[in-house]
Amino acid sequence: MLELRYCQTLPVSTLSVRKLTSKITKRAPRKGSRVAAPSLPYEDWLIEQLKNPAEAATYLETVLEEGDQAAIMLALRQVAQAQGGVAAIARKAKLTREATYKMLSKSGNPELRSLIAVLEATGLRIAVKPIEKKAA
Repeated sequence: MLELRYCQTLPVSTLSVRKLTSKITKRAPRKGSRVAAPSLPYEDWLIEQLKNPAEAATYLETVLEEGDQAAIMLALRQVAQAQGGVAAIARKAKLTREATYKMLSKSGNPELRSLIAVLEATGLRIAVKPIEKKAA
């Protein structure tokens, strides 16, 4: 049998106040403090921007510079959504819909030929350019 004991003796009124205060999740803003406005969803705006091939190319290039593969796959998926949806891009790229969704997931690791096919279906291509040296 399990027995519960308090380490220190507290009056019952203190325990009830402690329980009540621990259930409070929101605090009133301090007098004179500024409360940030709630943020708006950005995805709809981003998808609309990515319909422009120049914007999509710049977006992908920026994400590629960061080098995070999960972010790259997410960015490519967003571009595909902007260009008619992943299923439509899969048809244009002559890939299965399931394989395309898997490829464009966070853990996706596409073959080069699949990546090129998806990029071409979105109206983009891979380009290679020299790395610019940063000024010291």
